Amino acid sequence: MEFVIRISQFLLSLSLLIVLHELGHFIPAKAFKTRVEKFYLFFDIKFSLFKKKIGETVYGIGWLPLGGYVKIAGMIDESMDKEQMAQPAQPWEFRSKPAWQRLIIMLGGVTVNFILAYVIYVFIAFVYGDKTVKVSSLEDGYWVENKILTDIGFKTGDKVLKVNDLEVVNDYDVRSNIIGAESITISRNGKEEKIQLPEDFLGQLSSSDDRSLFERRIPFMVGVISDSSQNKSADIKVEDIITKIDGKPLRYFDQLDSLMTDYKNENVDVELLRGEETITRQLKVDEKGRFGFRPAIDDDRFAELGYYDIATKTYTFGESFGAGAHDFVDTLKKYGAQLKAIFNPSTGAYKGVGGFKAIYSIFPSVWSWQAFWVLTAFLSIMLGVLNLLPIPALDGGHVMFLLYEMISGRKPSEKFLERAQLVGFVILITLVLFANLNDWI
Repeated sequence: MEFVIRISQFLLSLSLLIVLHELGHFIPAKAFKTRVEKFYLFFDIKFSLFKKKIGETVYGIGWLPLGGYVKIAGMIDESMDKEQMAQPAQPWEFRSKPAWQRLIIMLGGVTVNFILAYVIYVFIAFVYGDKTVKVSSLEDGYWVENKILTDIGFKTGDKVLKVNDLEVVNDYDVRSNIIGAESITISRNGKEEKIQLPEDFLGQLSSSDDRSLFERRIPFMVGVISDSSQNKSADIKVEDIITKIDGKPLRYFDQLDSLMTDYKNENVDVELLRGEETITRQLKVDEKGRFGFRPAIDDDRFAELGYYDIATKTYTFGESFGAGAHDFVDTLKKYGAQLKAIFNPSTGAYKGVGGFKAIYSIFPSVWSWQAFWVLTAFLSIMLGVLNLLPIPALDGGHVMFLLYEMISGRKPSEKFLERAQLVGFVILITLVLFANLNDWI
């Protein structure tokens, strides 16, 4: 069921982004009376799942969900239609249009991506508002489990004060600013300490199976009871919170392992908080010291129990435009920082470049419209930025040659553009293969 929910969100988001991106090319092309021969969601190599010709354009859905495309007449693109290009230029073809019109057509896709992301952020602000966890309310600091962090010197219980020289206020500040950070200032046992991050910190993190960073310390709330659990038939309900094991307090989930070492393959009495009621149950412990429960997160419930404070800010419709702009610019800057780190070999961040599996995995295993729209907005920005890279075969490559033409007054030859397109296609395929292989290595 988790797979179905994740793949549904992934395909819906991907389809929405592809269709709107291609519409960004399609609409100005039609406005400038340029013939569009195909408009496809996904690639139709050999055959299509669906296609229908309306007017001069064939609309269809391909079977390979790696993207989509519009085929514009008289344009050197990935189709490499040399036969058409060998014919005399026609007035309805892309190559016959003024350079400024061709530039608008090529920038249409990324423009729509950026507008879409901004609009989504506006409505997220209006509908959901902002919920942030104040770092100052994390009285017992963060849970630090990743060996990469512990080897550097971080410990569970550390309170994060600054990332570089930026003082953190909200939990989001810690996570979002760690990319490119050189140091983190913590408070441990009332004393401040600055810990330097190694230059290849992102590379180490990217190549690790554990991607956790500074996690909020939360109680053990029962989320999923495994089918293989010895306690499947016990009177345990989802959202029960385990507060004591054999009379010993369990305030945080990260304290569980140390408490369970003495109870492997035994029965143990546990105290549970169910709503406002405290109850006791006897549970079986397996050979690994586990009950067979997966934990759950409920920020509102945890805040109600005093684990941390949540600051909620709501926006009027008018205010949401400013909030949406802030989120859009903030996300754009942070993605730019990621790309900068990726293209700097010394950081090792390139090891974390992922493909479709990585994108699929960021969607939650339960359906959440808020999470869906937040991720779709981010992916829209990512798609827009990547398409602007000056690589032939991408929109940015076409834009690069058009700007050269407009500045120099000389149009690159069609033979040169064909060769550039082929080189760009090879580069693009190499990058796609690298990213997707990274998902499995």
